[in-house]
Amino acid sequence: MGQSPSTAVPSPSLDVNRFRYGDGNGYGNGVSSDDFINGVNYSEEIPDECLAGILHFLDAGDRKSCSVVCKRWFRVEGESRQRLSLNAEAKLVDIVPSLFNRYDSVTKLALRCNKKSTSINDDALILISLRCKNLTRLKLRACREVTEIGMLGLARNCKNLKKLSVVSCLFGVKGIRAVVDNSNVLEELSVKRLRGVNDVNEVNEEGVESGCGNGSSSLKSICLKELVNGHSFAPLIIGSRKLQTLKLIRCIGDWDSMLGTVGKMNSGLVEIHLEKVQVSDVGLVGISKCLKLETLHLVKTPECSDHGLVVIAERCRMLKKLHIDGWRTNRIGDEGLVSVARNCPNLQELVLIAMYPTSLSLGAIASCCLGLERFALCGIGTVTDADIECIASKCVALKKLCIKGCPVTNVGIAAFASGCPNLVKLKVRKCVKVTGEAAGWLRLKRSSLAINFDHSQVEAMDGSGSDVGVQETTMAFLQNDTEVTLIDEPSSSSNNNNRLSMFRTKFGFLVGRNFVPCAFRRWANVDDTIDDSSFS
Repeated sequence: MGQSPSTAVPSPSLDVNRFRYGDGNGYGNGVSSDDFINGVNYSEEIPDECLAGILHFLDAGDRKSCSVVCKRWFRVEGESRQRLSLNAEAKLVDIVPSLFNRYDSVTKLALRCNKKSTSINDDALILISLRCKNLTRLKLRACREVTEIGMLGLARNCKNLKKLSVVSCLFGVKGIRAVVDNSNVLEELSVKRLRGVNDVNEVNEEGVESGCGNGSSSLKSICLKELVNGHSFAPLIIGSRKLQTLKLIRCIGDWDSMLGTVGKMNSGLVEIHLEKVQVSDVGLVGISKCLKLETLHLVKTPECSDHGLVVIAERCRMLKKLHIDGWRTNRIGDEGLVSVARNCPNLQELVLIAMYPTSLSLGAIASCCLGLERFALCGIGTVTDADIECIASKCVALKKLCIKGCPVTNVGIAAFASGCPNLVKLKVRKCVKVTGEAAGWLRLKRSSLAINFDHSQVEAMDGSGSDVGVQETTMAFLQNDTEVTLIDEPSSSSNNNNRLSMFRTKFGFLVGRNFVPCAFRRWANVDDTIDDSSFS
């Protein structure tokens, strides 16, 4: 949230000389002599609904410029804005009434505070919720003065809230439970670095900790990231019978038991992401009971082996997307991949990172997964030219291929001159035995094929295979909405790096720091179509 559209939207050409600005009220009076042609102001003939539709396609800066054209445009711009991104410092409360008098149609709101500033408190959050009763999506970031009391007031006032994202707040599990227990339409929940770790779970009559409630009748997606008290959410995960997507990323604790229970209680899960969490084959066996599973990410889960993957492949035959980062542990290899090839004929996307598959499994995938459209081999030292030639000859449906940090040569790459007839994108990175001449020759042979070639040396690799993981976009809002930012924020990339460094120091999750970035780092957030930007 708070990002500009990925594709630049051309702004309408406005003749600024036709308008007179600065009438003392922050907008023009719209009575310049050039406004009229033959005595008619044609802009007045545009209905408010059409003008609002035009403004909808502009970014935040252009919308702000349009709002000062005249009083009518100022009014329509405010009435039609649905998305706001605000600096949630304590002083925000002073302008809440006037701000939401103008922007009275907001449905998507982000409240973000700088770590060095005092954030809004419960009273301010409740006041905002009273002025935004139609709110459907909310993101709270570093609002450290908000407690479970403010979250309860929010839930009671915003009955239409469907998506909630909470990052670096202090109210703990009880604050999340206040929202879940008072919402019948909440569909997506994302919780990252929740700081309130000392919540005391209630104990029911059977002596079981209730944690974050007993489930939700509406939740479809739960993402937990970098939590030290993630198990407090286990009852919520288990009890949410409509849950379709579950993402556990760098959360402390053993998750085998919870995943086993989820498999028994909710067989409707279609997407599961596990990244740097303590999960073994026991947890994978539990996942295998989700017979509708279509997407599975196993990223740096060293206790998972071929046995668990075989069980999943044999039971979850609807699997379409599989990402595995073996982290150089050599526990998932040919046996598991051969089972996937034989039992998952609908596989469309396969990403293998830091593993040791041989021709046995790679050949089986190429021969059996006839619908495979996206394939990535990253940091795999066992792949040979023969394997690449096999892929080129048998993967006729393949559209996008990434080969990164593998010991292939020009001979293997040359196979794509005639192989993979549907291939539209080929990325070859850090393969030191592939030369620029081979890439140039291939471009001449297949001019329609987009080739991304990088002949730089392979970076030193330890147990890490890639920085591919679940992207924090569970709460991503519609890109064509615009936003208002009262005060600019620091660079997000700098903040992310600082937070990651702190997390490494505190919890010691990351053994190594050298990564081989994979071409498909955005695949976790797309469906069947991948833009070329995924390979940039």
